[in-house]
Amino acid sequence: MGSTITIQAQNYDLGKVTIAELNEKVHPKDNSAPAAILFKKGRTYFGYNKDVGFYANHVCEVKIKIYKKEGLSWANQKVRFYIGYDKLNEDRLEFSDAVTYNLENGNIVKTKLNNQGEFKNKINQYWKEKTITLPNVKVGSIIEYKYVLRSENLVKFPDFDVQFSIPVDYFYYKTQIPEFYIYKPILIGGIPLETESKFTGASQSFDNAYSQTSSFSYKQIETFYKGKDVPALKEEPYINNLENYRGSIQQELERVRLPDQPVKDYSLTWEGVATTIFKEDSFGKQLNQGSLFTDDLNKLLLNVEDKKEKLDLIFTYVKNRMNWNEINSCYTEKGVEKAYKDQTGNVAEINFILINMLRAAGIEANPVLVSTIQNGIPIYPTRTGFNYVIVAAEIDGKKSLLDASHKLTAPNILPLNVLNWNGRLIKKDGSSEEIQLDPAQQSREICSLIVKINPDGKMNGQARVQRTDYDAYSFREENNTKTEDAYLEKLENRLGGLQISNYAIENQKSNLDQSVIETFSFASGNRSDIIDGKIFVNPLLFFTQSKNPFNQEKRQMPVYFGYKNIEKFNLNIEIPEGYTVESLPKPFRISSEDKLMSFILNFSVSENKIQIVSQKEINSSIFAAEDYGMIKEFFQKMVVSQNEKIILKKI
Repeated sequence: MGSTITIQAQNYDLGKVTIAELNEKVHPKDNSAPAAILFKKGRTYFGYNKDVGFYANHVCEVKIKIYKKEGLSWANQKVRFYIGYDKLNEDRLEFSDAVTYNLENGNIVKTKLNNQGEFKNKINQYWKEKTITLPNVKVGSIIEYKYVLRSENLVKFPDFDVQFSIPVDYFYYKTQIPEFYIYKPILIGGIPLETESKFTGASQSFDNAYSQTSSFSYKQIETFYKGKDVPALKEEPYINNLENYRGSIQQELERVRLPDQPVKDYSLTWEGVATTIFKEDSFGKQLNQGSLFTDDLNKLLLNVEDKKEKLDLIFTYVKNRMNWNEINSCYTEKGVEKAYKDQTGNVAEINFILINMLRAAGIEANPVLVSTIQNGIPIYPTRTGFNYVIVAAEIDGKKSLLDASHKLTAPNILPLNVLNWNGRLIKKDGSSEEIQLDPAQQSREICSLIVKINPDGKMNGQARVQRTDYDAYSFREENNTKTEDAYLEKLENRLGGLQISNYAIENQKSNLDQSVIETFSFASGNRSDIIDGKIFVNPLLFFTQSKNPFNQEKRQMPVYFGYKNIEKFNLNIEIPEGYTVESLPKPFRISSEDKLMSFILNFSVSENKIQIVSQKEINSSIFAAEDYGMIKEFFQKMVVSQNEKIILKKI
């Protein structure tokens, strides 16, 4: 549960603003902070009525100090709430006690939010959002607000976040949960906190069917969590999703044991998750629809016997026919039959169509539940932690992972936001297994250049760039909608003003399981310096990395590269006539202790040619925050080595 801390008693109530707080110019522990949350208090308690039984109230009170102009955006507060239930009433959210405090002529002046400062809008069929904009907010202001979220969803409470892009001085969260409901608290982000639980008495009054007031008593589990001095969560380069590391207190329902009713288990084991999810009409029933596709399959697979060939044909067919509606889900909305007819659907509908067709063709195929990078990492057995589903197809004991919702994927090449640790393959019989989503094979980017340097320092030549696997997929995704002219203009600028001609590309929009290969000629007028008749050249020319991307002192979060990768350069440079090599940089080699990162730079000279080979390998998609010092030093040494010059002198 992390380390514990002791917090001295202090008044953390709305409406208790002091002149000293309003006079404070900078945050005492983080002078760079544009604002700070002076306190965030939360409480979850249950209500009861005869129609729905128990429901939850989630109360949140927040007090924020604005220190700088950049902090003024905290005057806008948004809270989302869920409306997409099948069998429950939609959540309700109400803001109150929204006040701005300013110091004017030594006096505290309060400005209350009026109705014009509150807005409600629908995000999609599942979510609505309420927004408030606090009035009269300026540098130095203190703002406060409160909201109450009422929800009949007792399976998963809203997360109680305790870490933000600004510091949090103090947080307190209290849950009062009837003994009939057993929740598992999940603490994210390793924030030190103090926690304690105890049994207390509780009761509920409600109007019965005869409009009389009835009541009942029970025991409840009262738990509090509190902490202080939570540092700001800051964006850092090479991070998969900030939300995965945000300090947060989450509660997920494990078991319900209401009086005179059988005990209901939710998600104690992965087998329980698999069994429960298959009972849902929008999941299990949708995976038993193979007969819908018989006619189309017979046409598609006419005279095809090989299972691998069948898989490729079906996968390509579903990708081409279906169009993703940009909704991620493990469950269907309109069902596979209607989605297939409409040729559009959510992730589950498209990939369930693929499973049905593969099974109908005699190929074993099962759903794999995934949590996208944006959704976080389901560490414990959970139904609600997954928001995406892909396909595992098995031929001769070998699995291929497929996602037909994105047009540019290939077997075992998934959308980048799906590469989030592990997925969970589930079967109808309740069995399940962990599926490694991190690709085992390194993706490669290999650049070969033949370059001629002229006596005036200008250069021209030919280049060939080959990208495999995820490097190829990333390239396709990034450039799929660009015109060739727009792409080349961007490439010329990125490579320092090159002039590119004779450009050709292979396999950008077809043969998606093959490498993307670019070839082009280039001319450059500004790639080398001439000083005292000597020509100074960067070894990697216009591909030279000039800055270390890792420049923070410390790192809070893991370093995420996305996938394993090899970046290789082969350069063959022709020395201008009348010149010779005066000096070359020393060959350079560096490797991390665990061999998960390495870099080499080698030189050789033959007659009037310089051969240069550079290779950087990243053999892990993610590194712990403790490795940050090593990574920073590795990249720094690599950048320095690339910026040592080749010196050519006149003979």
